[in-house]
Amino acid sequence: MFGDITQVTIFFLILAAFSAGLVDAIAGGGGLIQLPALLIGLPQASTVEVLGTNKVASIFGTSASALTYRRSVKTDAIFLATMAVPAFFGSVLGALSASLIPTQSMRPIVFILLVAVAIYTWRKPDLGSIEILRHQKNKRFLISAVAGLVIGFYDGIFGPGTGSFLMLTLIYLGFAFLSASAIAKVVNVSTNLGAIMVFGINGAILWQVALVLAMANIVGGLLGARLAIRGGSTLIRKVFLFVTIALIIKVGIDTLTNW
Repeated sequence: MFGDITQVTIFFLILAAFSAGLVDAIAGGGGLIQLPALLIGLPQASTVEVLGTNKVASIFGTSASALTYRRSVKTDAIFLATMAVPAFFGSVLGALSASLIPTQSMRPIVFILLVAVAIYTWRKPDLGSIEILRHQKNKRFLISAVAGLVIGFYDGIFGPGTGSFLMLTLIYLGFAFLSASAIAKVVNVSTNLGAIMVFGINGAILWQVALVLAMANIVGGLLGARLAIRGGSTLIRKVFLFVTIALIIKVGIDTLTNW
C-alpha cells in the first residue's frame, strides 16, 4: 500500500492524524480533520476502506485520551458501562446497515440537530461549568443507555457529530464539560470498536496506513487530553462550540453538494 503513496502524502496524513487526535481528545470532532485527509490522500481506496482505516486510527488516539482522563477525572464505572455497552451494539448494527440506508438522506437531519446543539450551548454560558446531576439514578442510567444505543447506531452508519451528541447528552444529565468529555471518550472507543469489527470482517481496513496514523493519533490524543484537564470545562466548552460550528459548515456544504 505504501508503494502507492508519496512521502509528502504520508507526512500530510500523519499531521492530520496528530491534529485529529488533539482536537478529538478535547471536545470530539477529530473526524473533521482525519477523514477528509484520508479521502484526499487515498483517492485509489474505496470509501468503505477509508472509513474502516479512519476508525482504526481513531480508536488508538481515543483510547489514549480516555486513559489519560481516567487518571484525573473519576467517573462511575457502572454508568460508563451502561452507556458504552449499548453504544457498542448500536455501532455494530449501524455499520451493518451502512450499505442499506443512504447517508445523503441523513445529512439534513444531522445539520438541523447540530445547529440546535450549537445554539443551545451558546445561549447557556454556564452550561456544563459545574456538575449537578439531574434525575434519579435509574432514570439517568436509562437515558444514557438509550442515548448510547442511538448515537452508537448513528456513528456506525454515518458518524459526523457523534462526539457533539454524546457530550450534549451527558451535559443534559448534569455532568460538567470535563467529566462529559472523559465519559464520551470511553463511549466513543466502544462505538469505534463495534464499527471496526464489521469493517475488519469485510476486509475494509488498510492496516499499514491505519497503524501508522494510529501512532500520530495517540500522540495528539495524549496531548489534547492533558490540555483539556489543565484548561478544564471552560476550555472544553470553547473547543466544543468551535468543533460543532465547523461540523455544521461541513455537513451543510455536503448537503448542498449532494442535493
